[in-house]
Amino acid sequence: MIIRIMGEGQYELPDSASDALNELDARVESAVEGRDADAFGAALGELLAAVRERGAVVPDDALVDSDLVLPPADATVDEVAALLGDEGLIPG
Repeated sequence: MIIRIMGEGQYELPDSASDALNELDARVESAVEGRDADAFGAALGELLAAVRERGAVVPDDALVDSDLVLPPADATVDEVAALLGDEGLIPG
């Protein structure tokens, strides 16, 4: 799967990373629902770090569609609340 972090780039991750990413996504979603800025910042940071650590950078000159788009590290709770769907940032 290809995940784009807004303003940063794309990462190719194996499907086996989905479960771990979904757990982190649930923490982001919970923090957004509770409007807990501290928990949100920590959870989003962990989610983005996991994408960077588990993924391989897609070269800038490669034209590939992203399967998922995540907000940048400096996103606010309100900005992410507007992005959240019924299944969080990462469906599944």
